[in-house]
Amino acid sequence: MRTKFLVLALAAALTAALAATALAATKSVKVGDDWFVRSSGGATVTVKSGDRLKFRWTGDNQHNVKGRGISLGKKCRTIRTSGSCRTKRLRKKGTFTLFCEVHGRSVQSMRLRVR
Repeated sequence: MRTKFLVLALAAALTAALAATALAATKSVKVGDDWFVRSSGGATVTVKSGDRLKFRWTGDNQHNVKGRGISLGKKCRTIRTSGSCRTKRLRKKGTFTLFCEVHGRSVQSMRLRVR
């Protein structure tokens, strides 16, 4: 009897953990020539803890994405002119500055808020 209960409890916990992972969202962010999100600048993107970001290159210049205070993963740090990259799950809560290393923080940056 105890074994059946233990197996059922373990199965329920595993199902709940998998469901929480499946519900995590991916938010898309455009990367243009010298801007993130929109050309008017000053963008702030808010996501929940456990979500991911997908950066899509739309401009002609080379860019990458690096975070100050947060790691986005190796794929987004790679300098490229087209395509996209997807961050690992963002679990560290807070407000972080993301920027393009090619152009620098003063030219191309945005804020990321993880709640």
